[in-house]
Amino acid sequence: MSFVGLHIHSDFSLLDGASQLPELVARAGELGMPAIALTDHGVMYGAIGLLKACKKQGIKPIIGNEMYVINGDISQQERRPRYHQVVLAKNNQGYRNLVKLTTISSLRGVQGRGIFSRPCINKDLLTEYHQGLIVTSACLGGEVPQAIMQGKPEIARRIARWYQDLFGEDYYLEIQDHGSQEDRVVNVEIVRIAQELGIKIIATNDSHFISCFDVEAHDALLCIQTGKLITEDKRLRYSGTEYLKTAAEMALLFRDHLSDEVIADAISTTLEVADKIEDYDVFREPQSPDYEVPEGHTPETYLEEVTWQGLLQRVQCQSRSEVTESYRDRLEYELKMLQQMGFSTYF
Repeated sequence: MSFVGLHIHSDFSLLDGASQLPELVARAGELGMPAIALTDHGVMYGAIGLLKACKKQGIKPIIGNEMYVINGDISQQERRPRYHQVVLAKNNQGYRNLVKLTTISSLRGVQGRGIFSRPCINKDLLTEYHQGLIVTSACLGGEVPQAIMQGKPEIARRIARWYQDLFGEDYYLEIQDHGSQEDRVVNVEIVRIAQELGIKIIATNDSHFISCFDVEAHDALLCIQTGKLITEDKRLRYSGTEYLKTAAEMALLFRDHLSDEVIADAISTTLEVADKIEDYDVFREPQSPDYEVPEGHTPETYLEEVTWQGLLQRVQCQSRSEVTESYRDRLEYELKMLQQMGFSTYF
């Protein structure tokens, strides 16, 4: 049996994930994963690092983001739920749309203050930029699981149907088992919804550290995030099972409340998702902007002119001959370096 981790956090989930990308991807290779996703909280800082690490290990990279979705205007600061939403880039178009959504969430959609602030999107934005994306119902913080936990199964179905209508076969319901009663309640209802609506299920482990030996280190990281002491009882804790699991370990989960057939299908469907992912073409040669310079100038001569103007203003001199030799030599050296590097239009 094989398995692909599709809900994975690295240390780019700041003060929440403890996995460093090279070691994370290397461990995925040791476990026989043909691919691995990176779904940090609200950001894509690790995308390029993931591509490079996966290339080194011969593993397919899956660029993603565990985003925060709100219902309503993202520009309005209001107290309202922020639902987790795993979003994966299926292809180059999906990568560009995921970059767009991530950028908008950080520039326009930050909700809350301090360590409790989160970059958010809404369903209007998801609709506008849904092409090339694969989405899942996420963890207990997702909108579907939250409706189930609140005893509103019909609302959960309505939400799942909305995503299904938008994303079709690229929408998946997610089951997780970290040992809580809430996981069991949600998983059982998720299976019912999946069977009624014809939505496929994926099994995931909400990985925040690489192995079971990293539990204490990750716990200390959470204390740094929340400003608590390890010795305190009333503080944020994880179950200790949020590490990169093997296919065999995943197969042992859920067995006290789900059938073996459902579990096997949910694990194998992670391979189906990985097979959908196309190669990303995101690396480019550096491109300088095409800056229009005044007539009679080249980019190099115009940069030299405006730079000298700035220096004369700062040292309060009327002509270049009045500038001290040390300033003049330094400026001429810097300009020479910029011109040799081809950065004149950039600056």
